[in-house]
Amino acid sequence: MSANGYRDYFKVLGVDRGADADAIKRSFRKLARQYHPDVNPGDKAAEARFKEISEAYEVLSDPDKRRRYEQFGQYWSQAGAGSGMGGMDVDFGRYGNFDDFINDLLGRFGAGGTGGAGTPGGFGFPSGFPGGFGGGFPGGGFAGGGRAAPVNLDAEASISLTMAEAFKGCERTLAVNEERVQVRIPAGVKQGSRLRLKGKGNLQPGTGRRGDLYLNLQIQDHPIWKLDGDQLRAELPLSLDELALGGEVRVATPDGEAAVQVPPGMTLGRSLRLKGKGWPLRDGRGDLLLTPVLRLPEALSDQERQLLLQLRQARSADPRVGWIQAARL
Repeated sequence: MSANGYRDYFKVLGVDRGADADAIKRSFRKLARQYHPDVNPGDKAAEARFKEISEAYEVLSDPDKRRRYEQFGQYWSQAGAGSGMGGMDVDFGRYGNFDDFINDLLGRFGAGGTGGAGTPGGFGFPSGFPGGFGGGFPGGGFAGGGRAAPVNLDAEASISLTMAEAFKGCERTLAVNEERVQVRIPAGVKQGSRLRLKGKGNLQPGTGRRGDLYLNLQIQDHPIWKLDGDQLRAELPLSLDELALGGEVRVATPDGEAAVQVPPGMTLGRSLRLKGKGWPLRDGRGDLLLTPVLRLPEALSDQERQLLLQLRQARSADPRVGWIQAARL
């Protein structure tokens, strides 16, 4: 303080004269923690410094008081309502902890202005979810007067998984409110599954209350596998002779190759069921359903063409018998 009683509040908080509300709030919180009497018991100098930075924040956090302070200097309080804390004794014992005090202080000081969270005396939540999440979580912030407004502290985000990650399970590291959270995705999750991380949602400053984080799981499409309820499906390409004559064929499963027996005269649209080879479930594995589709070669060899011509000549049945008649309207 200068000899004439003038305090340079910008210098007290260690900020430039053009500092915005967020910069002023950050500096105040840092200094308040440093000089709070609970951190410096019995230190009168620290207590006096704490009151000084509190007074500076009271003025600079209020747009009207700051405007008058910048316009009238040491006579700013005579130009309108005086400061509310200068020279005032603070009963630190009435607060349960430091955050309770800071929250009450910010609420009273911010009653005439707007805090970083867009509400008087509010706290902004950090934004950003590396790994696919955008923006901050909803919730948080305080209403004027220092009382916590009714807010939903729970948060939601989405995670995109490959089919392999969903099938086998995986781990992801998320950044949640400046905290790194390790998430274990169990094997066998499905499209739209929801995981709850208890106590990892938004934090309400001053109260210690914290909501839960809900993760909505989205599974990317796979070129082969399709999940249908508890069953895993895929098309099984077969040649004309395999469909007609049947026999053992090698097929793909999520665990690797396997041999299956195709019955003679396999009808398109029916499926081969491989029990216990499908999607992971709580009590084991679901079934794998392979639906045959006819896969003709892009180009026939001379021998194949000759054999097909012979088949045409030797064919004993017309596949469209009764179909044309039944199709008439």
